[in-house]
Amino acid sequence: MPILRKSCIRSLPPKSGKGRAAMLAALAALLLASVLLSLRFGSQNYSLAQLIAALRGGDTSDPIWRILVHVRLPRTLAGLAAGGALATAGALIQSVLNNAMASPNVIGVNAGAGFFAMLAVTLAPGAAGVLPAASFLGAMCTALFIYALAARAGLSRTTLILAGIAVSSILTAGVNAITLLYPDDVIGATGFMLGGFSGVTIASVGNAAWYMAAGLLLALFLAADLNVLQLGEESALSLGLHLGRTRFLAILAAALLAGAAVSFAGLLGFVGLLVPHMVRRLVGNDNRWLLPACVLLGGAFVLLCDVLARVLFAPFELPVGIVMSLLGGPFFLILLLRHKRSRVYD
Repeated sequence: MPILRKSCIRSLPPKSGKGRAAMLAALAALLLASVLLSLRFGSQNYSLAQLIAALRGGDTSDPIWRILVHVRLPRTLAGLAAGGALATAGALIQSVLNNAMASPNVIGVNAGAGFFAMLAVTLAPGAAGVLPAASFLGAMCTALFIYALAARAGLSRTTLILAGIAVSSILTAGVNAITLLYPDDVIGATGFMLGGFSGVTIASVGNAAWYMAAGLLLALFLAADLNVLQLGEESALSLGLHLGRTRFLAILAAALLAGAAVSFAGLLGFVGLLVPHMVRRLVGNDNRWLLPACVLLGGAFVLLCDVLARVLFAPFELPVGIVMSLLGGPFFLILLLRHKRSRVYD
């Protein structure tokens, strides 16, 4: 696989174990702060004392209790899960394809998950548990297809990204076609396309949780092998790494994570691109630290974006996917220009 022999992930100075542990603790504190902000702020703001009092009282007729339990709490859990899953999936895909610009939305994995999810809603409406399974299948098929493109001799990294964008456009067109042909079956498709947590339930997150848990455990299990893979094909082979198995399992983990997140959060973009880059600046390239940090920062990032989406134009609410696109689009352009100057995609 000629395109994967040299690492295109920027080599950062090694971090000390204590420094990494301190950074993980700081990210955990940021995540906790994000959770509190998500529970407190929205179209109606509540103090922490009001929330605690409502929970202690347990009065189901209390409007604060109802908003907290039925709206804010599911939304917060969904943001945590989707952010951590998509950020981890992005880190895995960047390692497997050895491409710093790869992410679930850029190469079409999210779009594949969304297309299969829309098919499932149309063909099996109301079937319990079918949505996360269909999303995983779509993400897996798309990831394997992009991986097959990457395996072709002479295919550059720039071509790979362009191929991913083309695949994403085709699958998005498929989603739009289903929306137009079966409008009654896909009510709320606009929110799904933009990505967001309006109307999300504990049940929808719970159905996808098993897929995300399996994907995260598999990713952590592969962390040491992914470190070896970053050394290059020749070095990895000389150290006894089974390249095909490692890459397939990493793609499987990324598909589990991205597909499950799409099943309840919609087509959220740029989380898997921005967060791994930020995390590498904080903890370095060691996947044993990188992947847990992606879970923490990914969850915090999505929650903070969701809070912004709720409060910027309150009482009107933006889909969180719009906020992420406004942040991620310029970041992608900067990343493209920076790497073009360094010629890592030639």
